[in-house]
Amino acid sequence: MGSTATTQLLLARHGQSTWNAEGRWQGQADPPLSDLGRDQAFAAARRIGTVDLVVASPQDRALTTARIISDSIGVGPIITLDGLMERDAGPWSGLTTREIEAQHPGWLDEGKRPEGYEDDDHLFERADAALRAIVLTNPGTTVLVVCHGGVIHTMEGRLGVTSGRVPNLSGRILSGTGPGDFEWHVGEALQLLDDDEITGGQHQHRV
Repeated sequence: MGSTATTQLLLARHGQSTWNAEGRWQGQADPPLSDLGRDQAFAAARRIGTVDLVVASPQDRALTTARIISDSIGVGPIITLDGLMERDAGPWSGLTTREIEAQHPGWLDEGKRPEGYEDDDHLFERADAALRAIVLTNPGTTVLVVCHGGVIHTMEGRLGVTSGRVPNLSGRILSGTGPGDFEWHVGEALQLLDDDEITGGQHQHRV
């Protein structure tokens, strides 16, 4: 029998990437953090408080954010989980919203997506499995999970939370208890930046 202690997860989106700054859909492409994104990670580290473990998506923008925070607060090593990667945007990866609209007029408004674009069911299945694994292997701890807007947005939606775009270094607090009848408990929204630190005046897309 495993422990039934509750584990708290602080799900946070990565800092701004260079493609965020350009308004490009990222998906599982791997652009680095922008200078603003690095500044955001350092600012978040000053506000994160006490955590026992840092877990991250292996994608550069999430892992670099996690490394900056981990080094700043002295908690490591970082654990990476592939299940926390951003939604695969398929052929839309690297395109701006304007370019997508030019290629597929009306698709975004209609909710249509191209072949190769990862659907909500698959994204939720792999992200949920990764997050449950963190809970079950780290009972009674508080864990910072640096991942992606699409992951956080999809988890929120499936757990009954209505939210819009997920700004950088914001997200959601989730708690889970296992290993028996596992149940997620949805906590407050997580915001690790002041409003003037979030965008730096530049448009950013969720993925």
